Amino acid sequence: MKIVEYSDRDLMMMALADTIASELNTVLHGEEQATLVVPGGTTPGPVFDTLSTLHLDWGRVNVMLSDERWVPETSDRSNTRLIRQRLLTDQAARATLVPLFAEGQTADSAMAELGQGVEAALPISVAVLGMGADMHTASLFPGADRLAEALEPHAPPLMPMRAPGAPEPRITLTARVLNGALNKHILITGGEKRAALERAAATHDHMAAPVSAILRNTTVHWAD
Repeated sequence: MKIVEYSDRDLMMMALADTIASELNTVLHGEEQATLVVPGGTTPGPVFDTLSTLHLDWGRVNVMLSDERWVPETSDRSNTRLIRQRLLTDQAARATLVPLFAEGQTADSAMAELGQGVEAALPISVAVLGMGADMHTASLFPGADRLAEALEPHAPPLMPMRAPGAPEPRITLTARVLNGALNKHILITGGEKRAALERAAATHDHMAAPVSAILRNTTVHWAD
């Protein structure tokens, strides 16, 4: 794990957007397509705003969430809605969204169909992830019902997940797929999450600190 510290959050967001674009361009020089995985939530919004304006061959880029709440895009809790509004605009409007939600189905019943779409977009070229103060990443939460399966080295690419306290089911990329990314980044802010990251890095208990399962060869971007 490598930690990059920034003097302020605005600088971090712009620098990370430039790094993502550079890594995608490198992949596109040698491959027909590239796949970018991004987190939901509000923290990466400024990264998306900058990245969407940058010139690269977006028509050859797949964009996929690291995880999604099982809610329609009309919901304020939809991560898909967020990236449509903040990332898949301007130059990046030409990118292809790999869906992690299927209208009219349950998370369990949609697994096979959605998993095929994920498989077709692998390997991940660039993965950008968040991390909670509870040391979760994607929807790999401590205490989640299928966490042990999602951490297995032969796990499927995509799994439904129910997390303690979460009001709806979730769907998440598994640790195996995330660790297969050519470039991995974690974006965090504030002292609480920095302390949580350091606890995760010091433990071998992936069930208690799921993010620890994907820290190897990962660059962490942090600003207070």
